[in-house]
Amino acid sequence: MNKPRFHLAMVAVLTAGILLLEVPPSARVFTFPQSARAEQRPATAGQQHGHRVRPLDSVRREVRMLDDIYKGGIVTITQHYVSAEDSIPAGTAFKQLFVAAEKKGWHRVRLLDATGEPYSKENRAEDSFEKRAVARLLKGETWVEEIEQRNGVRHLRVATPIPVVFEKCIMCHDNYRDVPAGQPIGALTYLLPVDGQLQSEHAPGSK
Repeated sequence: MNKPRFHLAMVAVLTAGILLLEVPPSARVFTFPQSARAEQRPATAGQQHGHRVRPLDSVRREVRMLDDIYKGGIVTITQHYVSAEDSIPAGTAFKQLFVAAEKKGWHRVRLLDATGEPYSKENRAEDSFEKRAVARLLKGETWVEEIEQRNGVRHLRVATPIPVVFEKCIMCHDNYRDVPAGQPIGALTYLLPVDGQLQSEHAPGSK
């Protein structure tokens, strides 16, 4: 593999991601030509008030995309850049990206421990959904979701499992060594708005 080109590509991808996060959701509007056959439908109540109204399946699809991107990024960084015990774990680096996305009002992502021995207290399950989700993921489920109302806005909450992918994972997390093969050692949880603005601790405009 041509390493200079690989590194250049990684820089380009990360730069594009940072620039994208710097633009607030309200400013990112893409318009497409309307089909001549498309009917003019009256705006829904949510659309009339400037809120995003999306089909639930569309929000689920967005979660699946984010899950692939975030987990794929963590795996790639671990594979190519984590080489010693004093290396920064990829999950730690991605937490900064999670916070940046939340502050821009896109979504909230949390990295949870599922072993009972969290790397940091921030990785502990915070509420009843996260605790139920971790318990269900440990039983073999691969997708746990609930609809939750926050300040009058519907949100989709989802949890997906994180397995041990490399021996390198054990280098930073020795307690993973005794985890049975195939059992999750953690989870990613997602919070996305369905019909309004994101309501979370760091999101702009949260009540």
